[in-house]
Amino acid sequence: MRINHGFSFRTPQGDSFLALAAILWSTSGLFIKILDWQPLSILAARSFFAAIVFLIYLRRIPTRFSMWQLLAAGMFILTQFLFITSTKLTTAANAIFLQYTAPIYVVLLAFWFLREKPSRTDWLSMLIIFLGLTLFFGDKLSTDGFYGNLLAILSGVTSAVMMVSFRAQKNGNPAESNLIAFLVTAAFGIPFVLKETWTVESWSILAFLGVFQIGLAFIFFTQGIKHIPALEANLIGTLEPVLNPIWVFLFYGESMGAFALIGGLVVLGGVVLSAVGGAKAAKEEQQA
Repeated sequence: MRINHGFSFRTPQGDSFLALAAILWSTSGLFIKILDWQPLSILAARSFFAAIVFLIYLRRIPTRFSMWQLLAAGMFILTQFLFITSTKLTTAANAIFLQYTAPIYVVLLAFWFLREKPSRTDWLSMLIIFLGLTLFFGDKLSTDGFYGNLLAILSGVTSAVMMVSFRAQKNGNPAESNLIAFLVTAAFGIPFVLKETWTVESWSILAFLGVFQIGLAFIFFTQGIKHIPALEANLIGTLEPVLNPIWVFLFYGESMGAFALIGGLVVLGGVVLSAVGGAKAAKEEQQA
């Protein structure tokens, strides 16, 4: 997804922080597959640990709320739920690659709501990503796999709304929207968590997902993005969809279908093109 942040100076730590964030994000598919819990229970328990990390990081609880802040929080919750559910129903590779079709919807939503006019590169990127998206349904799928793919696409849509909502918070702090989402999800998900079978292994995985895969990954990202050009930040971020299915294949034995593999590569190509176009547009805007 396009991230148009400025940067003051380049440091090796910036690359390392962004790479660490992408690597941590990429572990979600594996651990969601391993956990024998329902999606709502996983989401709630993970949010509990992530909320602790964000409370320590922000050192405050938001007391003033805006429409965009609450919309971002709501879309964050929905995106996470859809992604976890789709990962349970289809392959982890399909879930993450289909979620990465979000740039299509980001461009359209930014045009409709923020009046940001798409460039020729944006339109070409959308076409490439859409073509890649269609390939995922070329493999033989079970009923669960088909619905898993649809939920993964929906997670891309909600992710796009979330990103536009973050972008609309000109004077806000996206971390506050995340914290609101974690607190709400953890509170309302308690009944679902109580119905699950508790083991040391399950809670260890959930603690890792909340503290490292979401919490510390976000902190690494916010620190690294300050010192890395937008293009390179986006390209480093593509480590997530690349590594996600690799971890699942190595430690869970789940592989991708041929059409899904080609579709994933096409989607990544569209994302990279979108990143290049976004960086070029930002550079031209700075020079103007």
